Amino acid sequence: MAGNLNFLRCSCSFRLFSGDHRSNLRSLSFSQHSFNSSFSSRSSISGLIQPPSTAVHHHCSATFHPDSSHILSLTLAGNLLLGGSSNAQIHLFPLHPAAADADDFISIPCTSAVKSIQIVDENTLVTAHQDNKIRVWKIEDELRVVATLPTLKDRLTKVLFAKNYVRVRRHKKLTWVHHVDAVASLAVSVDGALIYSGSWDRSFKVWRRSDFKCLESVSNAHDDAINAIVLSDDGFVYTGSADKKIKVWRNNKKDKKHELIDSLEHHKSAVNALAYDNHGSILYSGVCSGVVIASERNSGGSDGRHMVVVGGLLGHKRAILCVGVVSGLVCSGSADKTVRLWRRSQKNGYSCLGVLEGHGGPVKCLAMAAESSDDDDYDGNRYTVYSGSLDGEIKSSQCGTLTRPLHQRLDREPRRVTRGPGEGHERTRIGPREGQERGGMLVPRVVDLGSDTMLEYVEPQD
Repeated sequence: MAGNLNFLRCSCSFRLFSGDHRSNLRSLSFSQHSFNSSFSSRSSISGLIQPPSTAVHHHCSATFHPDSSHILSLTLAGNLLLGGSSNAQIHLFPLHPAAADADDFISIPCTSAVKSIQIVDENTLVTAHQDNKIRVWKIEDELRVVATLPTLKDRLTKVLFAKNYVRVRRHKKLTWVHHVDAVASLAVSVDGALIYSGSWDRSFKVWRRSDFKCLESVSNAHDDAINAIVLSDDGFVYTGSADKKIKVWRNNKKDKKHELIDSLEHHKSAVNALAYDNHGSILYSGVCSGVVIASERNSGGSDGRHMVVVGGLLGHKRAILCVGVVSGLVCSGSADKTVRLWRRSQKNGYSCLGVLEGHGGPVKCLAMAAESSDDDDYDGNRYTVYSGSLDGEIKSSQCGTLTRPLHQRLDREPRRVTRGPGEGHERTRIGPREGQERGGMLVPRVVDLGSDTMLEYVEPQD
């Protein structure tokens, strides 16, 4: 099934935090009192927010609008971007340069809304659905379903014995291999051997990749719906729930069952999203209060806690719906229709590098990619951030750390013009950055042109 892929004229705007940071930090820092009112911790949140030490350039490179339904999930698979929507479709967008002017994308029909997508290997992906099912897809010349979990074999082998049944409602029982509410989140072990699923039925299940058999079901893992599940490379399982808790689980090698080893109960609102940074052993959680909370692995602590809350990242005005991390860049999407870019400094603080705006609805999902940059204008990695929204759009944004100030990156010198709204101003279409006025030189300033943002160079006047 084909449809039209619209590369819309980008109406994103971007706020860059540079220059004078005091006005920026006014909206980002808050006191110990306000921190304690959000969640209890001994850490001072104001110590986490620091001014950016470098300039970050970012721009919206494309907008995909497959249909009018909500975009609920995103993931990257090689040169493909896959998006799951509320109208039971999986959309495949080619990302290679040759497809930049393509008018077509592929939509694969499902039977239920696609709440999560995870890549198992280069030929296999799994999807979680509103109808309580998990579907396994083969990526070949076309995308096709090869299994639905629980499998028929799993169901038949469990149906004969009474011990395999659990009560799901007052007068209804099902075998323990079934999820009985929407499957909200998926995770895949680092070796690809196990698939984990978290559900609104308050349970998470473990599936074997080789034959898709359900190996374990941890029922009543939480007191409310499980919204997110992530894994660390060393085998820890983290589940986030609407019961305001994050729980940490580990596989007991003796009986091959997962056991609870810690419960983070500092949150004062529902946990909607989780992301784990294996490089720094940091867990990021997005909550309904609009804060991204950072928790670090407790190495050598005497209290026996696995994770310790070190503080939160404040800036969003509404609930956090998704969080992602890649190569040190943390992204958070919110019901306030924005995506914020964060980076951790060497002093254990965090800088908000910028805000991506332009979505017409809450940002529900993120996918991120990092690549090394050979461009002399960029320092280190360049990132691509894909954001999916309930407005039905997916936006692709390019960002990277600049080695030089933005006004020095022009390929040609701007023409001297007079400050003011006269015609003939030399305007260069690059990301906004407030210039500082200095006598005798051209300085940049942002010009608001409605849906677009331009940078013009003007000569200061007395």
